[in-house]
Amino acid sequence: MRAALTKDNTMVVTEVADPVPQEGQLLVRTLACGICGSDLHALQDPEAFMDTTRRSGGTPYDPRDGLVFGHEFAGEIVDHGPGTQRTLPAGTVVCGPPIGFGPQGAGIIGYAPMFPGGYGEYMILNEGLTFAVPDGLDPRVAAITEPFSVATRAVGRSGIGAGDVAVVLGLGPIGLGVVAALKARGHGPVLAVDFSPKRRALAEGLGADELIDPAAASPYDRWADLGVPTGITDRIAAELLGTQVREAVIFECVGVPGVLGAALDGAPAGSTIMLVGVCMQTDRLEPGVAVSKELTVRGTFGALPAEYGATLEDIASGRIDAGSIITGTVGLDGVAGAFEELAVPERHAKIVVVP
Repeated sequence: MRAALTKDNTMVVTEVADPVPQEGQLLVRTLACGICGSDLHALQDPEAFMDTTRRSGGTPYDPRDGLVFGHEFAGEIVDHGPGTQRTLPAGTVVCGPPIGFGPQGAGIIGYAPMFPGGYGEYMILNEGLTFAVPDGLDPRVAAITEPFSVATRAVGRSGIGAGDVAVVLGLGPIGLGVVAALKARGHGPVLAVDFSPKRRALAEGLGADELIDPAAASPYDRWADLGVPTGITDRIAAELLGTQVREAVIFECVGVPGVLGAALDGAPAGSTIMLVGVCMQTDRLEPGVAVSKELTVRGTFGALPAEYGATLEDIASGRIDAGSIITGTVGLDGVAGAFEELAVPERHAKIVVVP
């Protein structure tokens, strides 16, 4: 099959072996696959990518040795491997979380050589982790279920309550997904923060209540106006008096050094900071600030099948307009150029590959 294969720090389109489904697996023809920021990071800094994966308990594979990236996918069932239930017939359009396992081992689809991703013409998926795409849903939009399901998990793990204030830092696809997931569940106000006017406009279309350009205003100057007590003394006093206080959750979806430190400084006492963006560089933090403010800092990664399914339902029903973030489509020959384009936030939010 033809595939965009990683080579050194770039992508080359070449012929690779067709994947063969094994026990419990399906052979799928790729219809669409989103380009994820994690793919860009893995290609640009493979050492950091592998080190982060290793220290997190995963098994890293070196992108420089040749991988078929692509973990945000939708495809059409071509064949069933041995031991499958054949619940979904050939020709069914499907998508699913990028979890691969079987006789050939286990790994994240697109980051393991035995599970080539959607930057190739064919993939193998586990039958039990495959969802039928609802009739009428564009496969390109169905592919956005994966990044938006990551956002669904982040919102769920945050513990945000009704009426709490949400601040979303960074409006790439994951940040936009967080905005969409929050609004689909009735949360607000949601403050969407990004330097890019184009991405702020996309967040507005997904329901963000307030847009902030951090070059013009700090996202951390609004607490008093929004009824959130800033200092720990005010919070303790409210607890002693039995006064109900408004909470805040900050979703850090940027993943570059310095952003978390600024969030620790700017967060109101007692708030939660959700680490959604993946920073693979060393950062400098002052734990004393988090201690004195009684902050909760919590990580979140990927999504479980139930979260993926719930997100697909939100998209198919129209509660989330996932297609609105697609700003470009390329074939396999355009993947390398798309990686360069995505480095400029004003040009694109999400580019989808159609092999």
